[in-house]
Parts: sequence; structure tokens; C-alpha cells
Amino acid sequence: MDKEQKPDFTRRSLLKAAPLGALAVAAAAGAKEAEAPAAVPAPDPAKPRGYHETEHIRNYYRTAAYW
Repeated sequence: MDKEQKPDFTRRSLLKAAPLGALAVAAAAGAKEAEAPAAVPAPDPAKPRGYHETEHIRNYYRTAAYW
């Protein structure tokens, strides 16, 4: 066999190792996200929650065309 006809084993080994490298990158990204979960601040009990009618909303209802 001539030198040009011999298979390139280094190229083949690189192509075989590529999926393993992709898995390692994905695992590292997943571990990085799981390290520090963000702490959720406690809601302020003084603030009203849900729907509440304010002066701004009353003005809108008063000036809306469908009322």
C-alpha cells in the first residue's frame, strides 16, 4: 500500500471521541446550573396580592367607552 492509501487512525480516533466530549460539556453545564439555586425573596405581607382596585383602575373604568 502506498502512503496515500493508508487510513488515518488519528482522525478516526478524534471522530470516535467527539461524542464523549459533547457529553462531558453537557454534564458540566448541567452541574453548573445545579450548584447555586437562586433564593426567592419572601413576599412583603403589607402589599396587597391579586386584583385590587386602585385610583388608576377607577379612572380607567370611568373613562372606558364600554361602561
